[in-house]
Amino acid sequence: MNWQFQYKELSLLFISAAILLLLFTGILRWKKATLRKIGDPKLVSLLIRHFSQRRFVLKFILVLLALSAGILAVMNPRVPGDADNRTRKGIDIAIALDVSKSMLAADLAPNRLERARQLVNKLMAEMPDDRVALVLFAGKAYLQMPLTSDHGAAELFVSSASPDAVPQQGTVISDALAMSAGVFSSTDKRFKAVLLISDGEDHDAEAVHTARALAKKGVMINAIGIGSPEGAAIVDPATGENKKDEAGNTVISKLNEDGLKEIAGETNGLYIRLQNSDEAIAALKGQLAQIERKAFGDISQMNFKTCYGWLAAAMFVLLLVEFFIPETKRRLAV
Repeated sequence: MNWQFQYKELSLLFISAAILLLLFTGILRWKKATLRKIGDPKLVSLLIRHFSQRRFVLKFILVLLALSAGILAVMNPRVPGDADNRTRKGIDIAIALDVSKSMLAADLAPNRLERARQLVNKLMAEMPDDRVALVLFAGKAYLQMPLTSDHGAAELFVSSASPDAVPQQGTVISDALAMSAGVFSSTDKRFKAVLLISDGEDHDAEAVHTARALAKKGVMINAIGIGSPEGAAIVDPATGENKKDEAGNTVISKLNEDGLKEIAGETNGLYIRLQNSDEAIAALKGQLAQIERKAFGDISQMNFKTCYGWLAAAMFVLLLVEFFIPETKRRLAV
């Protein structure tokens, strides 16, 4: 059986067991030194004739074993069950989704953000064996969902993505890329995929530098451009009116294809302007197929069998036995 611990970090608690052992050793040495200071060995032997050194040590061993059993219990040793244990072969992909207010422009009906959400959900349906993470960004980036193969939960997060999720407005693509790359294991040297979905408008100048740095770490960035070069007005959902600048002119949001192409190009990634979702997904799947696939255990779908209950029971029994063992010897009837 392939046993594993759910909370390996709690193994640090064994330090307390080591400290307890050192303290007990110190107590034994202190007792011996104290007995030597008393003087007459015969008198000392008479004074402690009812004390059992062996039982004293035995009681400590039982406490130490109980503590160890308790630590193992909270670490939750477990083995994957036979019924739901699955091993899938897929890739890890982080999706950075722009939720800035410019994504509410309607040059793609019904608006850019809704088309982006539809694209992400359709892409996940086409890639059932891959793990997905979701990063939402505008003026700041937020990790909305870590890597998971539970696409049902991922769809819920995608459907709730909106400008309200990121109060600080803007288009800080560099932060989104860095956070997206952060969801991958730092020890894995294989290629990792980031899918950037944005209109690219007013993106920060650091985005290209960040992409260049991530390319050296094996991160491939594929970009999906949402919108049109001609642009469209941004409708304020609260008032239903077009957004205006300080001079009272209607704000027109335009797709910045050059910026997105440059970001993708730094990592040998693909840039696609979203027009037809099926064509965009087909192109993305072809690009992602070039990334080395790996087998990974789908832990979220596993049915684990645990034995923390047995360990907790063992701890209780050990403490109970220790409680009823006296430190004194049995007195023989005269």
